[in-house]
Amino acid sequence: MKRLLWLGIGLAVGALVVRKVTRAAQAYTPGGIASSLSESASGLIQALRDFADDVREGMAEREQQIYQAFAEGVAFDDQFAEVRADPRTGDRELFPEEGSK
Repeated sequence: MKRLLWLGIGLAVGALVVRKVTRAAQAYTPGGIASSLSESASGLIQALRDFADDVREGMAEREQQIYQAFAEGVAFDDQFAEVRADPRTGDRELFPEEGSK
């Protein structure tokens, strides 16, 4: 009876090992690699779509804040006004004129 029990356990463990080895070997076949790349590409595409949705949502929120400030007649909080007013940070630093070289 013990031998039959150990035979059954050995068969079960052997079957599990064969399944795992077969799956691992299939992952390195051309079809398995193509499937893996396909899943990776679809994940990247979904991440890009999520990013674009987040950007659109942020833009819409900011636009709503600007419209609300305009409707109330208040000056909108322009966080970059000081940077644009400073002559040292203008386009000249980023794109020097041809004559100043």
